[in-house]
Amino acid sequence: MRIHTIQPAVGATTPKKRLGRGIGSGLGKTSGKGHKGQWARSGGGVRPGFEGGQMPLTRRVPKRGFNNHFRVVYAVVNVDRLNVFEAGDTVDYETLWANGLIKSVKDAAGLKVLGGGELKVALTVKAHKFSASAKEAIEKAGGTVVELANQPE
Repeated sequence: MRIHTIQPAVGATTPKKRLGRGIGSGLGKTSGKGHKGQWARSGGGVRPGFEGGQMPLTRRVPKRGFNNHFRVVYAVVNVDRLNVFEAGDTVDYETLWANGLIKSVKDAAGLKVLGGGELKVALTVKAHKFSASAKEAIEKAGGTVVELANQPE
């Protein structure tokens, strides 16, 4: 195969419509625009969303709430979910994700561990944030808390 032999697939290209080139073309006289009216005029037609002067749908529907662009989103896990690991294991974002305990959150600022439930295994937990009750539960079970500074990869 050579670069000069490459062609588009059959039917992938269609010839350009040649408007106003006689009655035999099927697109002569009015060039497919019908007779008179707004759509037949040069530059005619209405903008997208225009409903003929009726109040547009985008303005009729009530608006509620807003998106806070400064919100910090964390992938969250409670300490009772960490009981699936063996004693002495190191638990971090990647191991939790690999075990299906957290979902990969788009634009997540990291992992946050919350203190829901009871931890029965001594673990080293590496996360970006801990609640006070989570720290207490991990240390009570004989584990250690490692607070990370940067975001996960």
